[in-house]
Amino acid sequence: MADLRGAVALQRHLPNMMGRELRQMAKAKELTITIEDKPGVLGKCFLALAERGVNILAFQSFVEEGESLARIVVDDQAVGKTVLGTLGVIFEETEAAVVKVPHRPGELGRAAAHLGEKGVNIDYSYFGVEPESAQAMLVFGVDNLTVAAAALDEL
Repeated sequence: MADLRGAVALQRHLPNMMGRELRQMAKAKELTITIEDKPGVLGKCFLALAERGVNILAFQSFVEEGESLARIVVDDQAVGKTVLGTLGVIFEETEAAVVKVPHRPGELGRAAAHLGEKGVNIDYSYFGVEPESAQAMLVFGVDNLTVAAAALDEL
């Protein structure tokens, strides 16, 4: 199974009234789902979440050792966990490093390079789009949570 080390969540907030950016550390949860690697299984899982009003804000899926793994960030963690539990899906809840950046070329590279400059190794990453916003949400699984938190807060 994939390395599921947690990560720190950071959220970049909108500019404040003085035109400077206000960054505030926050924690977000990520669900890592392990399901059969068969046609339709992932779709069934995601549709069940949708039927209960859970919005998937970001996701990544891949196959490893014959199982399908999906990492998701949802807008209602409690309901999401209930739905997955009801389906009998194996999942793990971990912390995820999340930084919100403008949705334009170079932002992922800038964030990833900055983490590297601070000595943080990225184990995995993916992104989603902030609902009703022009901001992208970057999610990083990293090897050093403390340094990642400080580094992403500098962006």
